[in-house]
Amino acid sequence: MQHNSIQPTLQGEQHPTIPKSSMQQQSINKAQTSRFYLDVPSPLGTLRLESDGEALTALHFEDTKAVHTTTVAWHEAPQLPLFKEVQTWLARYFGGQDPGKRPPLRPQGTAFQQAVWQQLLAIPHAQTTTYGALAAHLAKQNASGRMSAQAVGQAVGSNPISIIIPCHRVIGANGALTGYAGGLKKKAFLLNVERGSISPPKAYE
Repeated sequence: MQHNSIQPTLQGEQHPTIPKSSMQQQSINKAQTSRFYLDVPSPLGTLRLESDGEALTALHFEDTKAVHTTTVAWHEAPQLPLFKEVQTWLARYFGGQDPGKRPPLRPQGTAFQQAVWQQLLAIPHAQTTTYGALAAHLAKQNASGRMSAQAVGQAVGSNPISIIIPCHRVIGANGALTGYAGGLKKKAFLLNVERGSISPPKAYE
């Protein structure tokens, strides 16, 4: 399975608010950074794609969209080549295929979160691992030789690029699905799509 390296960036952005005066508006516009988004349909409902124009920075379910800072100006960009690439990848994925090479990814997070998300990318298609196994692997890279499974779980839960960075492939030690930002039904649906249990996949209910 091919997987991409994550390109780290700074954390957190929120959607712009409306300033109270044109002078405030001019000041904010000078400091604003342009970002791009697109809402696309899927068997799991509408997905929100977000990008800096070069790489995918977020992929959220409709009911789990992130909040961003006022320093970002958002533009709907249906013609952005990256979004077309992401949609092609998703179409293959939901069609029951291993979609192969991922689009360029640039999730925003701490160095620790980036390390955990990089491990998620290494989980093969249609396979799962546990929070404990991830913690044990990361502990080998830690000077102290220790790693908290709880801390790993929090980083997994903070993954901003659902589906493509496959946090749904992490389960509990007893095989239970455990938490997932999109809900356990979505997590089960994704795992079933990968295992061929839903082919072709019907709409999520």
